Amino acid sequence: MAFLRAARKDEIPAGTIREFQVDGKCVALANVEGTFYAIDNVCLHRGGPLGQGVLTGKVVTCPWHGWEYEVGTGKVTQNPAVGVNCFNVEVRGEDIFVDCG
Repeated sequence: MAFLRAARKDEIPAGTIREFQVDGKCVALANVEGTFYAIDNVCLHRGGPLGQGVLTGKVVTCPWHGWEYEVGTGKVTQNPAVGVNCFNVEVRGEDIFVDCG
């Protein structure tokens, strides 16, 4: 497992979620009041890009059909038995690193 640089902190303002490529994998990075979370970018419903969704607190809403995911756990809020992968995040100075392993 290796942490790889994904983004700079200033690329993800508080209250937003964005898409980034990390080691060939597209991840959604969210900034919840200065705490960063990384999840798979692909919605389980129809493959929508979660990194283009709307972040409200710790919940991102898929822009395609409205499925909601908790960014800290990856779980679907309407059905917590399913969810997307979450990845470990480290902040080093102004850079954000993600372990997609």
